Amino acid sequence: MVKNFLQFIWFAPIAMMAWVSGAQADIARPWQLGFQKPESPVMESVVAFHDLLLIIITVITLFVLALILYIAVKFNEKSNPVPTKTTHHSTLEVLWTAIPILILVVIAVPSFKLLYLQDRTFKPEMTLKVVGQQWYWTYEYPDHGNIKFDSNKVQTADLKKGQPRLLTVDNPVYLPINTNVRLLLTSTDVIHSWALPALIQKTDNVPGRTNESWVHIKTAGTYYGQCSELCGVNHGFMPIMLKAVTKEEFQAWVTKAKKKFTSVDDQNSRHLAQVNSGSRQ
Repeated sequence: MVKNFLQFIWFAPIAMMAWVSGAQADIARPWQLGFQKPESPVMESVVAFHDLLLIIITVITLFVLALILYIAVKFNEKSNPVPTKTTHHSTLEVLWTAIPILILVVIAVPSFKLLYLQDRTFKPEMTLKVVGQQWYWTYEYPDHGNIKFDSNKVQTADLKKGQPRLLTVDNPVYLPINTNVRLLLTSTDVIHSWALPALIQKTDNVPGRTNESWVHIKTAGTYYGQCSELCGVNHGFMPIMLKAVTKEEFQAWVTKAKKKFTSVDDQNSRHLAQVNSGSRQ
């Protein structure tokens, strides 16, 4: 009976986190606990690291609680009228110094691995440039004909059935699944932050600087996020809407996007080329 109770105490927090995480999809829900469902290798590593920390924290908390209860019962004035005069215990002092060091080492090793995994772009297959504006996003696809477009929040009155309020945009960003995507992030005015919880993506967009990150999406679907840096009065109205599609569907979107979205620079270049061609004739 006692053994089963201890097993329940040990595994209940982990089971609860797994159940809650599995119940969530790609968007925050009312009364949600825990993470959204991980959809990238980095996010899976973050969840695994979190579960490790949860075990360590739970064990430490239960141990300290048991120690406090033991001291309160064993060494109160009624149970122990003559207090001990012991002031030092060499073995105990070594243990309470060595054990925390070992715990920190256990935490540090996967932590450093995770930091390296988040920071390094592994064999990028394409590039997406994300530019923060007040208060919307601009996306550029330098590897796909310099596609460039702005993405603004859809007003509540214009939402269609099923579209989440404050998260739906007019022009979502498209990315293929099972592809290593390099992200180049910058800003034209103030500091923004492009954040997508399901992909553990959160990188600052800093004016005058280009930060690099990467993402690998495992499952097709629509993912939502928001600017997570206080960027001004409309900070709460800078949603991110990402549609992850198959590689074939992405190529079909690229074909349409080349016709629909043409960057100003590209237009100017084509116009200049036409003018130069006409002058030569």
